[in-house]
Amino acid sequence: MMDLTAIKTAARQAAFARRKMAHAFADDTAAALLSEVLAGYRGVAMSGFLPIRTEIDPRPAMAEAAAHGPVGVPVIQAKDHPLKFSRWEPDCALRAGPFGADVPVVDNYFDPEILIVPLVAWDRAGGRLGYGGGFYDRTLERLRARRPTLAIGFAYSAQEAQDLPLEPTDQPLDMMVTEAEVIRF
Repeated sequence: MMDLTAIKTAARQAAFARRKMAHAFADDTAAALLSEVLAGYRGVAMSGFLPIRTEIDPRPAMAEAAAHGPVGVPVIQAKDHPLKFSRWEPDCALRAGPFGADVPVVDNYFDPEILIVPLVAWDRAGGRLGYGGGFYDRTLERLRARRPTLAIGFAYSAQEAQDLPLEPTDQPLDMMVTEAEVIRF
């Protein structure tokens, strides 16, 4: 029997392949449903992400939200630490951050109440398989201990999976938004 690490590695590899294919056919309307969802939270402090490799692009929805309230992006501090979120605005100056994700040049940290969460795979029960560093799990646990925090997964519908290898420390999503549908858990 394979150990959990091997199972997660295999699940990630399969999801990366599905994501790459979906990304090849994506158009500039992929964030339309995310924009609709976020319109219901105007002014609430939130965080999105700046896409890397073949991730779906939330920036159009983030730009709309930034016109109404603070929007941040994750900044990795160190291995095994929660993320911090630095204020982002469309066209703000960026620098290279860890793992190839850009971050704002100026650090202006705040705690968001809504997190748009990148992922590798997701399921219809609110499960999320990330990249394996545990950054979002630690961060959501910390934020949710302080106040209600909404975790919105954002990915291609092709990244949906069955029987994700989840652990008790994995923080669930409250909602999943794809280019095709919105699912509330």
